[in-house]
Amino acid sequence: MGLFSMLKDLSDNVNDAADSLGRSTVVDYGEPAYTLYTALKLGDMHARIDVTDEEGNVKYYTKSSIIKIKGKTEIMDASGNVVANLEKKPVSLHEIHYVTMADGTSFTLSNELFHVAEDITNIEELGWQLRGNMLGLSFNLVDGNEEPLATVGKKAVSIHDRYYIDIYQPDHEDMIVAVVIQLEKMLEARRDNESSSTITFGSNG
Repeated sequence: MGLFSMLKDLSDNVNDAADSLGRSTVVDYGEPAYTLYTALKLGDMHARIDVTDEEGNVKYYTKSSIIKIKGKTEIMDASGNVVANLEKKPVSLHEIHYVTMADGTSFTLSNELFHVAEDITNIEELGWQLRGNMLGLSFNLVDGNEEPLATVGKKAVSIHDRYYIDIYQPDHEDMIVAVVIQLEKMLEARRDNESSSTITFGSNG
């Protein structure tokens, strides 16, 4: 079994527990202000990602560089305005992923997030914390006061890996969406890398 398959099995095994984590947040903090949805399209990390509202209207979408090494993505709102710029840069043996919002606010995420299935990770520049299964995109996002910003998880029945984003603090919607999309891009990049490594290993074997 390849590393990609093992990572997928690990993600599948903990998704139920992580989804329970998200649902328990509703019990702990009450219903969210509203819910957004996004679908991770496997097999092409440069495919457009749409974020829709509960009626299916597109609120955000991505435009990505076709050159993989650049790893650049723009997040646009429904009117075509740039909301955030995403970029990755290799640093030693891992990658740092930069997020710069339209107002100049910036923060970073590292693929070291995915070293364990369930963990707690700080976004130091924002004072935010991710808690849950980053590999499976099922986690809670809380602010520095322990108040919920959002809960992200996979729908119980999902043909296209559809995820919900329960929004608790609408004032931070843009940054919440940027975090989720960057994590999606990081997860897809990892899947792409693992798939390429498996093919290379198999051809040499």
